[in-house]
Amino acid sequence: MNSTADKTELTGYDRRMRALMNDPRGRVLHATKGRRRAAVAASVGLTAAAVTLVARMFTYDELWAAFALLPVLLLWCLATGALNSATRGLFELRVRALDERQLLERERARSAAHMMTGALIFGAAVGLWVSTVLGDGHLTRAYVAPLLAGVFVLHWMMPLWIAGLLAQDAPADDSADDGEGPSYG
Repeated sequence: MNSTADKTELTGYDRRMRALMNDPRGRVLHATKGRRRAAVAASVGLTAAAVTLVARMFTYDELWAAFALLPVLLLWCLATGALNSATRGLFELRVRALDERQLLERERARSAAHMMTGALIFGAAVGLWVSTVLGDGHLTRAYVAPLLAGVFVLHWMMPLWIAGLLAQDAPADDSADDGEGPSYG
């Protein structure tokens, strides 16, 4: 899909983002499978903390949650940046800046994430239904907005988490790679 002629159509933004996503200085954060898993775990945990704090702010009008949210969001940005670097920008780069292999990886991660979030949304719907049947409905009204916000964030982040888990280790001689593709000597 991306031929040599297509590469000339990249904008300055596309080139800068591709260079940022392939910056070798950030590779230490995701050089091994264990580090990528740790980055995914950190992102999942920080995302859950942020959604919980936002829900507390709006559901219970607790102002302290806004102050607690700031450091959580800063750490979340670092974890998400590490994942974006680990996946070489699969979900940050525009389609025209990705090669066929990257497009396939992006689609594979989105497909797996779609199946997982579908199952989680089904579970949330069943949980709300059960709480309505067993309770008087107050639980449903109190938690429907935070639950929907959490489901939206899960739907948004799941492809990146899956891609981070599926990312492969870079070859040992990849340090000379400039993000333009493999070099054959």
